[in-house]
Amino acid sequence: MRALVFTRYGGPLTVLDVPPPAAPPGGVVVRVGATGVCRSDWHAWQGHDTSVALPHVPGHELAGTVETVGEGVRRWRTGDRVTAPFVCACGTCPPCAAGEQQVCARQSQPGFTHWGSFAELVMLEHADVNLVGLPPQLSLAAAASLGCRTATSFRAVVQVGRVRPGEWVAVHGCGGVGLAAVQVAVAAGARVAAVDISPGALALAQQLGAEVVVDARLTDDVAEALVHLTGGGAHVSLDAFGSASTCQASVRCLRVRGRHVQVGLLPDGAHLPMDVVVARELAVLGSHGLAAHAYPGLLALVVGGRLRPELLVTRELDLSDAADALARVGEAPGIAVITSFAG
Repeated sequence: MRALVFTRYGGPLTVLDVPPPAAPPGGVVVRVGATGVCRSDWHAWQGHDTSVALPHVPGHELAGTVETVGEGVRRWRTGDRVTAPFVCACGTCPPCAAGEQQVCARQSQPGFTHWGSFAELVMLEHADVNLVGLPPQLSLAAAASLGCRTATSFRAVVQVGRVRPGEWVAVHGCGGVGLAAVQVAVAAGARVAAVDISPGALALAQQLGAEVVVDARLTDDVAEALVHLTGGGAHVSLDAFGSASTCQASVRCLRVRGRHVQVGLLPDGAHLPMDVVVARELAVLGSHGLAAHAYPGLLALVVGGRLRPELLVTRELDLSDAADALARVGEAPGIAVITSFAG
């Protein structure tokens, strides 16, 4: 099969012919119809997670059709249209038993723990726990974002941030996950303030329902600007980018008893203003994906038209374009999705 491969961290990304995966017991092989180009894939390529074994095929945000079914799989058949969370859970560890598969103690992640979806075929473990069937009206290109960005934002805003109608939600960083968070928050009845340095990303955030936008390049103090624009600060604030400055601004823009949700990866950590956390009784929370069993609530919003993940997809690419797209991730607004693999 054709796949995008790197053999050293930060090194060349090359499309090669490589052996296809086999379906393990309990697992499946999926023929990839679409896979998003995500900043997390960039982190893997750059070596920010040195547990990624080389050579490696990135890609974790996928949708496609079941190609082969491993022994013991009960719920899925060849040809089923599916996606899967980027955290593939074991289904039996204590977190899984508690229904928290997104923090499974024995999780696997395509594109990190094993070869991912920048390829014609990808292997997924524990299919009966992790696969999610797709409604027929949802294209594979739009469905690809449900494996990571839209699903991650849904959990961050609704389940972890516990947003309520009428509350202000600040979104720091309007890449794929941030724009998805804007959509989710608007669908939940919240008022949204979006922050970025890209006029194009901010324009897209407004199209998706953001009431207020802040160009961080033109503002001396993003948090102070948000406090003013929201009439006292956000009730919920997400760092959807993952940097020391966006994390700190997300905490500082909150009103009393607000909730900060960290979504973007912080490989180098961040110094939090804990004096502000204590004085305002803020909650500092992390959010990591969405368990497969929680997808029905998300898909109901999609089928009902309240969430439109297809609006996040601004570019459809061939696998041969993936190297450039990964190197330039975040430069253009919206989500780039690989939809052609055969060359």
